[in-house]
Amino acid sequence: MKDIQEVFSGFAVDDIEAAREFYRDVLGLTVHDVELGVDGAELPGGLELRTGSDCRILIYPKAGHEPAAFTLLNIVVEDIEVAVDDLIARGVTFEQYEMPKTDVKGIHRTPEVHPVAWLRDSSGNIISIVEA
Repeated sequence: MKDIQEVFSGFAVDDIEAAREFYRDVLGLTVHDVELGVDGAELPGGLELRTGSDCRILIYPKAGHEPAAFTLLNIVVEDIEVAVDDLIARGVTFEQYEMPKTDVKGIHRTPEVHPVAWLRDSSGNIISIVEA
């Protein structure tokens, strides 16, 4: 593999429109429509998340989608309390775990790791919010 042009990540959802609203309106990320095939191909469109860096993440529709049983997207924030409170105000419910133990807001706090909270997107995929 000598001539790698680019590397990017992607994951599936069951509803592109619901994903667009969740990632754009709830999480506040920049979301772009993208074509998934070559010109003339009759494929459904997808979405692309873009960050301030050159990171791109593809979101594509998948019939029979089953949510990931692991964290597939990590979002780093300056202050997890502010981010979690903002998302709760927008209707987000954070996951509650015994291991790793989360507090009433859904935030896991130990001296060994940065504070982190987990939520699910509109298709049930797991996302984390991590304090820098």
